[in-house]
Amino acid sequence: MTTTATPLLEVTGVTMRFGGLTAVNDVSLTVGEGEIIGLIGPNGAGKTTFFNCLTGLYVPTEGAVRYRGTLLPPRPHLVTQAGIARTFQNIRLFANMTVLENVLVGRHSRTKEGIFSAILRGPGYHRAEAESREKAMELLAFTGLADKADHLARNLPYGEQRKLEIARALASDPGLLLLDEPTAGMNPQETRAAEELVFAIRDRGVSILVIEHDMRFIFNLCDRTAVLVQGQKIVEGDRETVQNDERVITAYLGAPLEGTTPAVTETDQ
Repeated sequence: MTTTATPLLEVTGVTMRFGGLTAVNDVSLTVGEGEIIGLIGPNGAGKTTFFNCLTGLYVPTEGAVRYRGTLLPPRPHLVTQAGIARTFQNIRLFANMTVLENVLVGRHSRTKEGIFSAILRGPGYHRAEAESREKAMELLAFTGLADKADHLARNLPYGEQRKLEIARALASDPGLLLLDEPTAGMNPQETRAAEELVFAIRDRGVSILVIEHDMRFIFNLCDRTAVLVQGQKIVEGDRETVQNDERVITAYLGAPLEGTTPAVTETDQ
């Protein structure tokens, strides 16, 4: 793991209110270069809402989100252009497009050719198209989907749809990848493969912030883990720090039980 004095991502005092409901309350978090950071919490803790604040889907009521020291604009496409990509808790693929076409969509933010080039289909357009296709095929090979390039996304098994969503996110060349429950619905073998894929992504120079309900996955994977409860960050640290914090045990089990490590399954709202 490599860290720098200036965080890759710096979230300061982010609060998100919906009318009288405070979904995220004064949450601060950093992600350094080369880090894998986990974000956990019970159902309804505000984890996905927090992700939406980071990626411009929501404009935080208070607080600031900075990437490489620059304040991020609250527009999803500008956040992607800045270098942050994400997947979703509920898979959002283009079901009637091919696997390759889905990844090419993710590549769009890095394509320099404009509308007139696309209409005229000159040399620049064809060169950009070939480069995008080459990059997309490389990512499909990286995620183990190259042999499914011409398949419709809807026909992929669930675990491979998850991989495709990650490949599409990587197509934008992010420096930071946000994964929202990447192993949801997976069996143990698929979960282990997902863990290896996340490490491989980090080895490509991409930092990762991951929401997950599988505690074994999170603690095997992450350098640090932050816990959200009712929209507030109650603790952050390594595996031992988080597992032994009585507030975490209380949040998951309802009462602190001596010597108990919580085993959790949850779906964030």
